[in-house]
Amino acid sequence: MKAIVQRVAQASVTDNGSKAEGTFMKMFSHDLSYCLPLRVRKILNLRVFEDESGKHWSKSVMDKQYEVLCVSQFTLQCILKGNKPDYHMAMPTEQAESFYNNFLEQLRKAYKPELIKDGKFGAYMQVHIQNDGPVTIELESPAAAVDPKQ
Repeated sequence: MKAIVQRVAQASVTDNGSKAEGTFMKMFSHDLSYCLPLRVRKILNLRVFEDESGKHWSKSVMDKQYEVLCVSQFTLQCILKGNKPDYHMAMPTEQAESFYNNFLEQLRKAYKPELIKDGKFGAYMQVHIQNDGPVTIELESPAAAVDPKQ
């Protein structure tokens, strides 16, 4: 499983707008549900914000009581074949939707449910992001680097 975490000043999607830290996920075709609790903890506790005295990299989303905006984005999983994107490593839609909903459920259990926002799974959305920093951090489980077709 791979997650792209961006620190933002503001983020929204057309069907569910909110000011939030945005998390954009890649979903792979093999089952990685075992890594969800670790990924949830990492995203919620990642220290990417300043503290009250201005010290960088010392506060998390949970410390600051910020919202989290999650957007499932299978296009992050592309592999280029020449100039054409190939998505053979992305999870099938039905499996990915269940996996993503499980991820959101675990985020809501670990944090304040009202502060976890998300776009509509599989929908074409307008995502508006005002990056802060910019800060972009890639989180990847070791098993995610393996091509399941090999």
